Amino acid sequence: MQVTRIRLYPVKSFAGLDVDVAGVLPWGLEGDRRWAVVDPDGEPVTAREANEMLGLSATLDDGALVLSDGRHGSELRIPEPVSAAPIRVGHSRQGSALPADAAADAWLSERLGRPVQLVWQPDPRVRPVNPAHGGHPDDRVSLADVGPLLLASESSTAQLNRWTDDGTPELDIVRFRPNVVVDGDPASPFAEDSWPFVQLGDVRFRVNGVCDRCVMTTIDPDTLVRGKEPIRTLAKHRRWDGKTWFGVWLVPDLASSASPAVIRVGDTVVAG
Repeated sequence: MQVTRIRLYPVKSFAGLDVDVAGVLPWGLEGDRRWAVVDPDGEPVTAREANEMLGLSATLDDGALVLSDGRHGSELRIPEPVSAAPIRVGHSRQGSALPADAAADAWLSERLGRPVQLVWQPDPRVRPVNPAHGGHPDDRVSLADVGPLLLASESSTAQLNRWTDDGTPELDIVRFRPNVVVDGDPASPFAEDSWPFVQLGDVRFRVNGVCDRCVMTTIDPDTLVRGKEPIRTLAKHRRWDGKTWFGVWLVPDLASSASPAVIRVGDTVVAG
């Protein structure tokens, strides 16, 4: 097996971007989901309720965030708000974050059609992984929902598409918002569910569990139109504990890795 894609999401719930190489930190990939959008009360705003967020993208540029609206040809560069006063945010186990400037808020509010704020997580070391999701005492996470990285398999996606072979267009793996995509074994889809560990190149990861999927996966990443797949098919084949499941959460085991830890497209994948 090998790594076929690596994806970053600089802003939580924005479209992702492909990279060939990524640094691995205890809380996730370098530059992944350190920014997020909140409402005036500090509660998270995500693409689950604001589909338009998936039509926006962001890149990192020398300590700044560049917001892009490709549909309307607009960009805005935002510096990291290192000197801003913290505000309360509703992300679990986070407590507070630093707000970006008013220009960022105005740019985003115009596109989402509601008042919102852009916030930045200055120190990911403060946010533990929830023990209910397999977190150990020293595990830390960015503003991702559950774990530092999400891995998805092309062989599992192919099986899902075979299950939905009813005229429905094939589902792109990007719907599942993975950080790492591996090709997998065509003869063993969903083998990743039972991996205790996985080695990507020189970096070893603990597999913290399978990811339960929400309605965000039903939004077409190109048209932003919401449908019934893949939740409908996953509910027929991959439903237990009242949820549907696809992909696995990873926690870096950096004590066993060379420093600095890096993963690359083309890295060998060894499970077990």
